[in-house]
This record gives sequence, structure tokens and C-alpha cells, in this order.
Amino acid sequence: MTEQATTGGESRYDTIIAGGRVVDPGAGLVGDLDVAISGGNVVAVAAGLDRSRANAVIDASGQIVTPGLVDLHTHVYWGVTYWGIEPDPVAARTGVTTWLDVGSAGSYSFPGFRRYVAEPSRSRIFALLNLSSIGLIAPTWEFANIDYCDVDLAAVMVEANRDLVLGIKARIDGNTTRGVGIRPLGLARELADRVELPLMVHIGSGPPTLDEVADLLRPGDILTHCFTGGDMRIMGQDGVPHTQIRALQERGLVLDIGHGTGSFSFEVAETMVEQGVLPDVISSDLHQLSIQGPMFDMPTTLSKFLSLGMSVEEVIERATSRPAAAMRRPDLGTLRPGSQADIALFQIEAGEYTFYDVAMVGRAGATRLVSTKTLIDGEVLPSLPERDLAPWAVLPERQQPILTRLPAATEDEAASWATGEAVEEKLEESER
Repeated sequence: MTEQATTGGESRYDTIIAGGRVVDPGAGLVGDLDVAISGGNVVAVAAGLDRSRANAVIDASGQIVTPGLVDLHTHVYWGVTYWGIEPDPVAARTGVTTWLDVGSAGSYSFPGFRRYVAEPSRSRIFALLNLSSIGLIAPTWEFANIDYCDVDLAAVMVEANRDLVLGIKARIDGNTTRGVGIRPLGLARELADRVELPLMVHIGSGPPTLDEVADLLRPGDILTHCFTGGDMRIMGQDGVPHTQIRALQERGLVLDIGHGTGSFSFEVAETMVEQGVLPDVISSDLHQLSIQGPMFDMPTTLSKFLSLGMSVEEVIERATSRPAAAMRRPDLGTLRPGSQADIALFQIEAGEYTFYDVAMVGRAGATRLVSTKTLIDGEVLPSLPERDLAPWAVLPERQQPILTRLPAATEDEAASWATGEAVEEKLEESER
């Protein structure tokens, strides 16, 4: 444990975050506790720390103090990929201090990701390498040409970047694979096994089928978009969780939300939570579309799970220590003394809120998390301007109402988004 030099026989702290309620279930730190920081590290978490020993005091009265959030599913390769946003401006206003970029970079573009994204960022950036050598330059189709699945080159790239590459990513759905079937996932499995890293698999609407995907998953892998409403959903039409996926979760498969623009259904989430099948990790799938809504950001995504009946402690754990464990980086997402002082402060605001899933189906909530401050290495991350969205960053038609905060869709309206009629009607109503 490192502290600053002593003054008058007493050690001093750089900063004390005082008066808040610490919520760090992963470290067993929950309660009215102060957090002391020195040299960029957490050095003490205890009640009633002496504020006079600190060079600076952050008053957290009425707020919760958590580890900096760890977002397990993001796209932060701005300027090179279809999806990417710049991470630091969003970090400052959301409490996220660690971003895992999942598959934006393939082997051909990973050197640029390292040089121009990970290295200059104030927030912590890690990556899953896309099996496809072209990564997510375009919105999809990266596996449609199987020649891009260069396992040997990807293995070389992993070995050269073990400090940043924490796993392998494969998007498996009808658009991405475009007729080549399950073959890309088999190659991704081969790569992950060769480099001994976890495999994250994206699901949505097939083909392939969820059964085909499940056969290639292993404990320690990550199934993202786990509460998708697409036909690869883990909840069957009979309302029963997929037997093989459930068994794999019990053995260590990580079920990750990955909200995004097309991958979170309240119907599926409610049914799964009612049956005791909770997500292991809550992540945003942050990108140029989802940041416009209805995902918006990590605090909003966490608030949706508060509306589903999960506790503050449960949602914070699933956005801190649990994603850190899935990344095999237990040093992240914690306030244990000796850890890096990546810290987030939030207000828990009571009110009448409506949260939306990707089909614009609304659910009422009585509380929401609002980020008030983000610290990295013990320093407050300042507010930064966010870049304008790319010209192609246009929300799907079904989600256009979120831009003007129109009323929630009914269940019948949600089923009619494909025609666009529900959007037109709501826009006409808003004009009236």
C-alpha cells in the first residue's frame, strides 16, 4: 500500500472521496465508507477517514461511489470503422473507465487501433481481435468472404499484442455470414483455442441457428446479445431457456447483454429474469447508432435492469468485477486498496421514467443512475467535446421516435415497425 510522504508524523492522501455510499460487491465493500487515494491508487476504504489528511476532498454526500465501470462490449475505433466512437468524452460523463472494444479491429487494422486509439486514450482500452482480417470497416458482411478468416495471421497479431488483446470476436448471424454458414465460428474456435483466450460470439437472427453456435461454445467464452429478441434468442417460443446455453452458463459461459441498437428485448429479459436466469454482465454495445438511443449509455442500460427488479448492488457488480473477471483482469473494476483509482460517482434519482428496448417497447422505472464524476488514476476526467456523428450514423426507422422522446410503443406497434407505419403515426401525433 502506497501513501504520500508524511507531514508532521502523519501520512497524507492526495484525495479523499468522503460521505458517499460505496458499492463494490465484488470486493465485499458496501456501505457508508470513504475512499482515500494516493499516487493514483486506492490506499484506504474505511468509515470516517480524517479529511484533514487529504490535499483534496470530493464530497460524495447523497451519492454512490463505485469502481470505474468496465464496459465489456463497445466499439471505440473512431474514424476507421463504421461503428466507432471516441471513448474519453463518453467516459467522462458515464463513469466508464475501461472499454473492451470487441472486434472493431481485425489483423489488418489492429496496429492502427493500438497506435491511434489505445495508446493515447486516458481511459483504459482493451480489445477482442476480430477473426475477420478486415474487422468492422463496414456495418457487417465481414465473414461473407471466408478468405478474410486468416487464422495464422490473427494468431501472430495476438502474440504481438498480448497486453491489449484479451480474446477473439466472431459475429454470427445471417447478415455477417451471408451463406457461409457456421464455418467462421469453427475457425474462430480454432483461433481462440490456439492462443488460449476466450471467444466472444455475437448472436441475433440466423442462419446459423443457436444450436449450431452452442456446440462451439466453451466455459469462459462470452455469449453477447444474450437477451436478443431475434430468432437466435436463448428463450424459446415456449418460454423455456435454451437447455444447452443454460448448462454452459452454469459451467462458466458468460451471458453478456450487449444492448446496442438491435440486441435487447424487454420481453426476453423479463422472462429470463423471472426464471432466475440473470445476465452475468451488463454492457452497452456502445457505437455511433446506439449512443443516440434507446441505449444511450451505460448508466441508462443499468437503469433498465433496475426497472426489471435487480438491485443496485447486482447491476454494479455486473458492470465492474464481473466483466473484469471475464476479461481475466481482476485488477480492474475494484476499489480494493492497492488497486488503480478508477472510480465513478452516481446519483440514484427517483422519479417516473420510461425505458425502451430496441423495438421501442417501453417499460416504467422508478429510479435511474446518473453519472456525476469519473476518476482515472485518481484524477477527475474532464468533460470533453464529442465528435459529430458520421453521415451514415442514422438510427433504424423503428427507433427514430427516440430522437424526439416520443411516447413508448405498444406491443402491437412494436410488431409493425417493419412497415414504418408506427413511426409515421407517432410523428404525426407529435406534430399535432
